[in-house]
Amino acid sequence: MAIFLFLFGFAVKNDQLVGLQFFMGGAWQLPLVFVILIFFAAGAILGATATMISLFRLRREVYRLRRRVSSLESDASAASPPVAEAQSAESL
Repeated sequence: MAIFLFLFGFAVKNDQLVGLQFFMGGAWQLPLVFVILIFFAAGAILGATATMISLFRLRREVYRLRRRVSSLESDASAASPPVAEAQSAESL
């Protein structure tokens, strides 16, 4: 609630129009609070997208490594004799 009140007070105090000049002669007149909100939202979306890309890459790597561990464990269990048979072979 305190953050909302702070931001609301900020928006009320900064209601002046600012001009955004674009290439090719384009321009917008917007209140300062909208400009700040637009750029904040764009940054949040860009940051979330970068985080999700990294997260999916790491999940894919974990899946690949788990498959590799599983295949190595199955190869190791197939290559070594069971413990009971190994003990009876030693007693001979």
